[in-house]
Amino acid sequence: MATTEHTIDADAAETTTHVLEFDLGENRYCIDIGYVAEIVNTDELTAIPNTPPHVEGVMDLRGETTKIVNLRTIFDDAADAELGSRIIVFKRKRGSDERIGWLADEVRQVRQLNVETVDTSVEGKGIAGVVRQEDEFVLWIDPTDVRV
Repeated sequence: MATTEHTIDADAAETTTHVLEFDLGENRYCIDIGYVAEIVNTDELTAIPNTPPHVEGVMDLRGETTKIVNLRTIFDDAADAELGSRIIVFKRKRGSDERIGWLADEVRQVRQLNVETVDTSVEGKGIAGVVRQEDEFVLWIDPTDVRV
């Protein structure tokens, strides 16, 4: 019986990740797909009094209350613009039963990213780096660094 030997290039596995690209206004962002639980269409939001300006409200997703956050407000990017039509829902934080969703205008694609090509010298709240993609820049968000 013949055996097939599989080898894994450890260096390649460590330097790539899959990211979800999405649009918010004029900018394109990406986030490590490992943080994403699901992507849903925006539905009716229930406003909650006395919440920070970036919290648009909550919505029921399959019987679970999910807080919906407007990234435009967090990133000071045309916060008064129309709310996005898609919501990126994140996995629960360890030790918490709170679910969080980010509003996005359009969810684009999942693609493999070589992390060595990310410019991490950029400073900004929640921005882990900048990825040059053809003739545009994609801002890589670290969701653990975005205050919601």
